[in-house]
Amino acid sequence: MNQDINSSHRNQAIRDVLTRIPRKFDPPRDENGKALKISDFFGVNTFDLQKMKEKLPKEIFLKLISTINAGKPLDREIANSVAHSIKEWALARGATHFCHWFQPQTGLTAEKHDAFISFDDHHPTLEKFSGSQLIQSEPDASSFPSGGMRTTFEARGYTAWDPTSPVFIMEHTNGKTLCIPSVFISYHGDSLDEKTGLLKSIEVLSQRAIELLAPLGYSGLKRVTPTLGAEQEYFLIDRSFYGLRPDLMMAGRTLLGGSPPKGQQLEDHYFGSIPARVQAFMSEMEYELYKLGVPIKTRHNEVAPNQFECAPIFEEANIATDHNQLTMEILRKVATRHHLAVLLHEKPFAGINGSGKHNNWSLMASSSDPNLDGENLLEPGKTPMQNLRFLLVLAGVLKGVHQHAGLLRASIASSGNDHRLGANEAPPAIISVFMGDLLNQIIDEIAAGKDSGLSAEAAMIELGVSKLPSVMKDNTDRNRTSPFAFTGNKFEFRAVGSSASTAFPVTILNAAVADGFTQLTTSIQEKRKTTSTLEAAILEVIREAFIESEPIRFEGNNYSTDWVTEAEARHLPHLKKTPEALHQLNTRASKELLAKLGIFSEAEMQCRFHVRLERYIKNLWIEADTLKSMVDTQIVPSLYAYHGHLSQGAAASEALGIKGPQVDTLGRLSALAEILKTQRGQLDQALSAAEKAVTDEQKAQLLAEKVSDAMLDIRKTCDELETSVGDQYWPFPKYREILFFL
Repeated sequence: MNQDINSSHRNQAIRDVLTRIPRKFDPPRDENGKALKISDFFGVNTFDLQKMKEKLPKEIFLKLISTINAGKPLDREIANSVAHSIKEWALARGATHFCHWFQPQTGLTAEKHDAFISFDDHHPTLEKFSGSQLIQSEPDASSFPSGGMRTTFEARGYTAWDPTSPVFIMEHTNGKTLCIPSVFISYHGDSLDEKTGLLKSIEVLSQRAIELLAPLGYSGLKRVTPTLGAEQEYFLIDRSFYGLRPDLMMAGRTLLGGSPPKGQQLEDHYFGSIPARVQAFMSEMEYELYKLGVPIKTRHNEVAPNQFECAPIFEEANIATDHNQLTMEILRKVATRHHLAVLLHEKPFAGINGSGKHNNWSLMASSSDPNLDGENLLEPGKTPMQNLRFLLVLAGVLKGVHQHAGLLRASIASSGNDHRLGANEAPPAIISVFMGDLLNQIIDEIAAGKDSGLSAEAAMIELGVSKLPSVMKDNTDRNRTSPFAFTGNKFEFRAVGSSASTAFPVTILNAAVADGFTQLTTSIQEKRKTTSTLEAAILEVIREAFIESEPIRFEGNNYSTDWVTEAEARHLPHLKKTPEALHQLNTRASKELLAKLGIFSEAEMQCRFHVRLERYIKNLWIEADTLKSMVDTQIVPSLYAYHGHLSQGAAASEALGIKGPQVDTLGRLSALAEILKTQRGQLDQALSAAEKAVTDEQKAQLLAEKVSDAMLDIRKTCDELETSVGDQYWPFPKYREILFFL
């Protein structure tokens, strides 16, 4: 083996990285050469409501708005007119193809492109796009995950246009494609994607919120829409390093690698000056997203070396979910242009921060009453009645999250998130809610009945919430260890993993809250029979909800071992690994909840359980096979080469009658080689046992325990070898290079 330092791939990669210069990105300019403002090109590749209003006949536009807002069927006349306008706009923008852009249960997006080209008797060639093509397409459904709901020979599936999310044009190197956001269903109407359930959960949450607030006199309330702002964390590394790490390429994370002397302990990266090369990448990435109408607002260095974050302005949850998928796609595409690789795995590097996707979730009212229209229902109000509404909504959220904590944990379960939860500024695998000192005190006082016997207004005044501080979001401290934290006017669902689609976690959150609202509505109706006033009934229901959900409220350090003990005493579920968390999708209570709300049938829930379990198994198997290959074909040969080099020196010393200094190192390397050989065999045994497991549940459990433990043992030995084998012999870029050369 040629270990010449001047010819090794690793050192060549280092030299390449050190000589790279930032990619020049020329911002868009007008005809006079003046740089355009963001507002000049924001959404140019999106056929949004404003463009629809400009392009469509007024009556067609109003019918389409009715479809979007009220879910009314889209008739063929409207579809053809809308399709024609979309086609003309897309052709003018240079698009040659169109596709239904959908989100199968892979965590990614899917698309099948068709050209606009068509033929008829009078025109040999013409561009054509009909209403039927806009509304529906038929991709092959057999190769997408279905969790056993379909067999391979049942290939028929349908994508259907989701008019609530605007169509857009995706640019690529040699063309442009019109993308139509769509749902994906089977021939029998079963949901095969992530979006269908999300849309249903949004509708049912709106219905249950309207029913809950109706007694308060909000007769003009038309809709309650969950809003979402998904912060996206990610790592950037040079592609030359990425190409030399089979684990990053195959598994998305490093399966071995010793910690460098300097990591994040100096706390010098967070909010630090953005490196020039990263700044160039971010500018181009933001430009691409702005053209697609994605409202990226914030960018900054995150805590770990080479870790960064971007965050958008909040939007309706459905659109925000689509935009987050676009964000991840654009991150990958633009990174390649800059000879960078984006790592979206929740824990790509051991010993430093992992990456999350903090879902900032709230509820927005649409009403004929201008005083309520556009209001955030989780925003504390300025009057007693507004705060009665705020506390009622808050009680429903707490009740739903408390009762369905296990289901919420299942919604964010993945092999990647298992490495992140409970460590390095990430929330633990125990779902709890942080409210902040001020609000927590108010909740405790209400639960204690300190307003007993008072009218609603008098009770609010006595409790100090007749006018909750307008700066309450500043009075509410942030708890970065909490998986579900109230931050003044929204909840931050911090436990979602960085690579995950927001669709399923938000679907389950919407369902949990909708169930909480339903129970409160029923309780108010019952209490009204025995209380003197409606307000008194509502206050009593709020009090009971706060008492019931008290176990899930936690204001302390979620990372502490004391919290684990306390959570068990509170009977909160602690589902450490994905297999046990996913079981929550398969319980009778979970299936009944989602079926009752009309979001997922029992078969569709079973499907989601099996798809996620199967993905977990495949991910772990890919990791194990990758690690085996790295050890067998790269680690062991490098170890033998270095061992041989030392042996030659030791032999030469012995020939001179002296003990060579290499002897002690040779002994240590020989011992580690034997340990690694044993551990390698143990990994094979663990994989063999998993392969023989009868059920997927058993297989997943063995992978989570035996196989993961065997892989961790191998990692520890390889990381020790990394510090013992001569640097020029080590085959992989090290953490000190990957994380500090950019």
